[in-house]
Amino acid sequence: MVAKLAVVAIGGNSLITDPKHPEVSQQWEAVRTTCEHIADMILEGWAVVVTHGNGPQVGYILRRSELAADQVHTVPLDLIVADTQGSIGYMLQQSLDNALRRRGINRTIVTVVTQTRVDAADPAFQKPNKPIGSFMTEEVARKYEAEGWSVMEDAGRGWRRVVASPKPLAIQEINAIRGLILSDYVVIAVGGGGVPVVRSEQGELHGVYAVIDKDRASSLLAQQLRADMLVISTGVEKVAINFNKPNQETLDAMTLSQARTYMEEGHFAPGSMLPKIEAAVDFVQMGGPMALITDPSNLARALRGETGTRIMPG
Repeated sequence: MVAKLAVVAIGGNSLITDPKHPEVSQQWEAVRTTCEHIADMILEGWAVVVTHGNGPQVGYILRRSELAADQVHTVPLDLIVADTQGSIGYMLQQSLDNALRRRGINRTIVTVVTQTRVDAADPAFQKPNKPIGSFMTEEVARKYEAEGWSVMEDAGRGWRRVVASPKPLAIQEINAIRGLILSDYVVIAVGGGGVPVVRSEQGELHGVYAVIDKDRASSLLAQQLRADMLVISTGVEKVAINFNKPNQETLDAMTLSQARTYMEEGHFAPGSMLPKIEAAVDFVQMGGPMALITDPSNLARALRGETGTRIMPG
């Protein structure tokens, strides 16, 4: 049995520290820095499953596909999600292996290309709200809207394209993930929330045009693995209410009741902090001991209780 198991969800935006410089070399640097903090967790005795976002990366690949459409075939969204699972997984595998070896730890890290089953009748398909790609001005966003895209303003940071984000129902490779953990592998899974798939009336799986929120999928994974902690690593050190207002207040901790109240009062932006809080609440209310939200650079301090925002039963 694994003693202390944490599912650590890394945000896709946190792997791009400067939106003006999203180059792969910059992403490598962010991944390496993040993996140093994850390696410290493993050094302190945690068994870790790493999940990651892919919203910006999916948007970039999709745009490249659009720009090259007159030269090469376009790429469907489910394959783009699978592509990012492989590429970001590779970066995490290599960086985490190097970070662990510097600490005298020899472990095998493996990425599982993960499918996440959703309901074909999920109402989210009628109301796209999951941001993908880079931030843009409203003027540029309206041009995308004229091309048939849905767009939205994202928590005061700019405009982005959005796609459907259905609720994750089941992780197809859960038994493989569980077996790898029990065999002492460090597992990277459910990248980008997993490739969204539905099961047909004939029982066959096939991909759908959507991006699953990685925090909701990570919460489901943490529940199914009976993890001791769900860690959501994002772009801020602590969760705040009245965000970007003169009376903004950062939070050290929330009970389930407080978190629900803040959600009802509209403190958390859809497509940004709201799904993170919802994921944390889902994990804790289904029996998880605690969820933690912070940024990568403060991960070690947050685990020691020095910073971050904790969500607990009561």
